[in-house]
Amino acid sequence: MTRQKILTVLRVGIAVITLAAVVYAVVRNWADMSVHLDKISWSTFAWSTLAAGAGTWLTMIGWKTLLRDLGSDLHLAPASGVYFVGQLGKYLPGSLWSVLVQADMASSLKVPRRRTAVTGLLALGLALATGFLVGLPAASYLLTRTSTGFDWWLLLGIPILVVLCVPRLLNALIARMLRTLRREPLEHDLSAGAVLRAVVIFVLVWVAFGVHTLLLARAVAGDGAHPDLTTAAMTGYALSVSLGMLTVVLPAGLGAREGLLTLILSTAIPTPAAAAVAIMSRFIVTVVDVLAALGGWLYARSHHLLRARQSETEQVDDLSV
Repeated sequence: MTRQKILTVLRVGIAVITLAAVVYAVVRNWADMSVHLDKISWSTFAWSTLAAGAGTWLTMIGWKTLLRDLGSDLHLAPASGVYFVGQLGKYLPGSLWSVLVQADMASSLKVPRRRTAVTGLLALGLALATGFLVGLPAASYLLTRTSTGFDWWLLLGIPILVVLCVPRLLNALIARMLRTLRREPLEHDLSAGAVLRAVVIFVLVWVAFGVHTLLLARAVAGDGAHPDLTTAAMTGYALSVSLGMLTVVLPAGLGAREGLLTLILSTAIPTPAAAAVAIMSRFIVTVVDVLAALGGWLYARSHHLLRARQSETEQVDDLSV
């Protein structure tokens, strides 16, 4: 058996074990969790969905901001079509599907594949870094199961923010990556203004998803004081999703994200209630992703942005165009 086949088997095995553990936990605790799910009213569900929709829309705006600075200023409608359809690739195991689909579709709009691919990777990296930045306060809950000081964890995020706002470093990393892949350099470097705007946008993304989580958490928390709930909910989603993004063998961090969010929220509310929030959050975000992709697909189909499917190898080779 080749090394690649062994890695594939290991990835599939890890994914199956993780998903099985999540399914077992849900089934075992369903009676307790269902009680808390019933506490989520339709109005809370609607407002939480709206907040998740705002966060999803802002991710596209962040991606569009980076693409425009690199030389391709797409209008909102085509940018939405390319981005949201490509984003469905995150629900497949692996790390390249979203980038490959976006690069293929954007090429129909005369955007070089290489430029779209770099934009996709940059957006992913900035989302991950800002997610860790926003999620730093939740790290104390995850590590110690108690709050150890909001301001202290925020201070640790200052170096991350400084690095994110240095375009020279990002441009050097992009150039090194393209040289390693034996691709031509980009026509335009990232500007400091675009990097700063993208960082601010992605921070707002996590704030929107934090509001989405907090609305659900407050609905299931019940009566009584929950002093750490706001901090845990507003920052826990960002941290759990960012850590889940690192588990590339799982589609969209499925299982890992829910488990981490449950652990963080359970420091402020009972564990069954926290698990109910994690499950409902996953359901809402998935629905929002599918609806956004449907709208993007309708636009892409009507404007002939969809092509016959290529093999992954062919698409990677096309990134040099």
